[in-house]
Amino acid sequence: MSQVKYTSSHEWIRLEEDGSVTVGITDHAQELLGDMVYVDLPEVDDEVEAEGDCAVVESVKAASDVYSPLDGTITEINEALEDAPELTNSSPMADGWLFKMTLANAADFDELLDEAAYKAVVEAEDH
Repeated sequence: MSQVKYTSSHEWIRLEEDGSVTVGITDHAQELLGDMVYVDLPEVDDEVEAEGDCAVVESVKAASDVYSPLDGTITEINEALEDAPELTNSSPMADGWLFKMTLANAADFDELLDEAAYKAVVEAEDH
């Protein structure tokens, strides 16, 4: 089974078998934002920094920056989102992924939030 981590800014990060990671927004984030109408993704080969904004998701309610969870290089973007941004609503952790990247330092993945820690962040925000 894939290992999934989270950020306090509501991105999920799945470690793939080849050592790369897939990144998207969490189910909680898509619920808060509402129906997606546009997704602006980074370019393949872009170098991104941890916590640096690298994409934008736009819903009927608001536009929201998506932050890179870690330092690395973008290797693939989800081109299906250009025509179907609503995939981030209907399937945020499967078909609605945003981009894939290789990490500058693979050990950094372990520093991200696990599911229990992420749930605590969400609960704290809801109060």
